[in-house]
Amino acid sequence: MPHKIQSAVFPVAGRGTRFLPATKASPKEMLPIVDKPLIQYAVEEALAAGVRKLVFVTGSSKRAIEDHFDTDADLERALADAGKDDLLNVIRNIVPPGVTCIYIRQGVPLGLGHAVLCARPAVGNEPFFVHLADDLIDGEPPCLQQMAHEYERHGGSVVAVQEVPSDRTSSYGIVATDTSSRITRIVEKPQPADAPSNMGVVGRYLLPPEIFDKLEATGRGAGGEIQLTDAIADLLPDFPVYAYAFRGTRYDCGDKLGYLKATVAYGLQHAEIGSRFAEHLRDIRLD
Repeated sequence: MPHKIQSAVFPVAGRGTRFLPATKASPKEMLPIVDKPLIQYAVEEALAAGVRKLVFVTGSSKRAIEDHFDTDADLERALADAGKDDLLNVIRNIVPPGVTCIYIRQGVPLGLGHAVLCARPAVGNEPFFVHLADDLIDGEPPCLQQMAHEYERHGGSVVAVQEVPSDRTSSYGIVATDTSSRITRIVEKPQPADAPSNMGVVGRYLLPPEIFDKLEATGRGAGGEIQLTDAIADLLPDFPVYAYAFRGTRYDCGDKLGYLKATVAYGLQHAEIGSRFAEHLRDIRLD
């Protein structure tokens, strides 16, 4: 019986330069989609998958993430005094009881693989999720929960994938699989002529603790960084890793257009403003 996944790692040390100047003083993971920051959507997805340990690998100028998940006694008191019980319950339940938040500083920005390696002391010798918050996935059930079910089915590690345009393979880790969806090859950002398929890895991973040893032995790859993709490639001969085509819609919120698409989609779904927002969009089209 596979282990239940207790830990999720959130690499949040990146600068978010594509969103400057908005990200000059605030982390890109704190960019809001309607009324919640990207990192909160990520945490909620992990909690839905049963995670109870949230490991944030942070960098400088990321204090806002810690503050968001911390208790704000003054704000809670002000909401209570104003009789705003609904809002009080919302902020009190951002991190439910029994869930631990751990913050680890990635001192040198050496890439995603290095960020994951920094989480080793907190994760320990258990399988764990890696969640990239700027890949927002609207799925039912949530994507990490789907991946946990897949892990329970076959006991191997799981990497979320989706079909990408052939001319965009150089923006993704690209996988080749056998008939059981077990990954036989994974390549970081290949040119279209060198890509083993057009199935690209997106920001969800369920990995075994053995990945840490592979990361320690991995040299710098594409972009001069320690690539998680390279360490996963080293896992393949000894540990099964499966490509999972998740059910849902992915929004690349590290990209301005993807971020705007997510804002519109989630705005239309929002219980409080969705119908009025839809009416506004119809008015714009009529104009």
